[in-house]
Amino acid sequence: FFMTGVGRQLFVPLSLAVGFAMIASYALSSSLVPVLSAWILKGAHGDPHGGLFHRMKRAYAAYLRFTLRFRWPLAAVYLASCAALLWLLAPRIGTEIFPNVDAGQFQVRLKAPTGTRIERTERIALDALDLIRETAGPDNVKITTSFVGVQPASYPINTIYLWTSGPHEAVLLVALKPEARLRGEPLKEALRARFRERLPEVKISFEAGDIVARVMSFGSNTPVEVAVQGPNLANNRVHAEKVRAELARLPFLRDLQYAQPLDYPTLQVTIDRDRAGQLGLTAAGVARSLVAATSSSRFVEPNYWRDPASGNAFQIQVEIPQHRMSSLEEIRALPVAPGGSRTLLGEVAGLKLTQSFGLVERYNMQRVVSLTANISGLTLGQAVPRIQAAIARAGDPPRGAAVAVRGQIPALMETIDGLRTGLLLAIAAIFLLLAANFQSFRLAIAVIATIPAVLAGVLLMLLVTGTTLNVQSFLGAIMAVGIAVANSILLVTFAEFNRRGGAKPVEAALEGGQGRLRAILMTAAAMIAGMTPIALGIGEGSEQTAPLGRAVIGGLFAATVATLTALPAFYAILQRKATLATSSLHPMDPDGRNYEPR
Repeated sequence: FFMTGVGRQLFVPLSLAVGFAMIASYALSSSLVPVLSAWILKGAHGDPHGGLFHRMKRAYAAYLRFTLRFRWPLAAVYLASCAALLWLLAPRIGTEIFPNVDAGQFQVRLKAPTGTRIERTERIALDALDLIRETAGPDNVKITTSFVGVQPASYPINTIYLWTSGPHEAVLLVALKPEARLRGEPLKEALRARFRERLPEVKISFEAGDIVARVMSFGSNTPVEVAVQGPNLANNRVHAEKVRAELARLPFLRDLQYAQPLDYPTLQVTIDRDRAGQLGLTAAGVARSLVAATSSSRFVEPNYWRDPASGNAFQIQVEIPQHRMSSLEEIRALPVAPGGSRTLLGEVAGLKLTQSFGLVERYNMQRVVSLTANISGLTLGQAVPRIQAAIARAGDPPRGAAVAVRGQIPALMETIDGLRTGLLLAIAAIFLLLAANFQSFRLAIAVIATIPAVLAGVLLMLLVTGTTLNVQSFLGAIMAVGIAVANSILLVTFAEFNRRGGAKPVEAALEGGQGRLRAILMTAAAMIAGMTPIALGIGEGSEQTAPLGRAVIGGLFAATVATLTALPAFYAILQRKATLATSSLHPMDPDGRNYEPR
């Protein structure tokens, strides 16, 4: 409940479900389970000296008796090993928000040279689809959809879901068949190479094809977006170019490009107001004539005509055919005076071909120039510090401007920080509850002594299986911590019961390990067996939950070994000088130091 961002959205329902499940489990284990045990196990008996488990128990007793002789060195080696593993493995494990799932589809954005006519862009999109089919295999492409150019006002789709910045852009969505072998990142790398060879003038950018990655990008087309925002757009572009040059030196970045078209071909018309006034013209009148010639009057002067026969309304718009406006001379010869006057545009205005921003975006009322990029070969968490270092090398932004990193990076940092905080708070809460329950900080320390082994086992399993540290693996780590603590409580409780019965701490630890061997092994084995199908990641979309199963299995393997080996040693060390009196302050507690008999 103290977490923020994605972690809170996931862990609040999880904590509520686990909490209510534990309440129901406690109620049933205290009422129904004893009744069923007395009924089903009535008259049952077993041989206490035979069987495989009893031989295992005797072997474990001999092993534990040997390790308890060297409990001090064992405890030191255990703590040093866990610390070394955590220190060595943590930097090697990549981090991301969610596991990278092969959804069998991808989206690619094509950018022809800025200003390309839509007919040419359509031809490029068709060539790109042919190229994709050749690379993936003609029998491996299930379906493709594409959109070319800017969405017209009559197109029934919100531009939040489908956005293009001009007629030079096209968006292709490709779905692969399940039997396609070349897919995912290898397919993207192959397509990048083929596009550089066959369509060198076209820029491409692969975008998220699954809903999870789209949502977690928070509006960005790619996982990485670096935005320079400030009041002066020209200064923003200059600094953005410095940032782009530094980012281009990073070998793991792919599809690095500007999100906005910055060099759109433009015709600059400068009206001579004095000359226009002498001829009885206004700047607004000249502009209206120019709009009708180069675009359409549809959005400037809406005009509707109602058919008297049918009653239907039709929109009437004025537009000069495009083939008649193909050069500066034809535009200069455009009549701009009303009433049939032969005053031409070239007589009252100067015309010049130039370039300008094809799209102006704002964030918090400031204009933005942004760069987008994909990542290949590294996880997002491994790429973040290198991207931040590259931005720092570009120098300070202009006065009043700021550089913001967007996409999945802010969400990743917020989520990982929240998950780490949640894990630490969970450990602290467990420690305080154990201290209150046992009325002893030393016993609480003994119980949580297995947590470092859990974390080391989780990281080792993730490294061996090539899995990243993400929300799912964090969930698995927290689950493994809970199960490991439960097993530790079983052993420590039984050992403390024997110590209060008169046994020495070493003998009590030995009895605790032997007495709870079956319960600990059964709990760990049942959980590992249940998580194995999840960890194998078999089936479509199984990569999403596989890290959870792998984290639980790795953590429980390490925790079980630590519980059966190191925990008895910690208990014997911490309780070596303990007395039978508890820390209770209640005067009526016979085991407390303040007991006052009456």
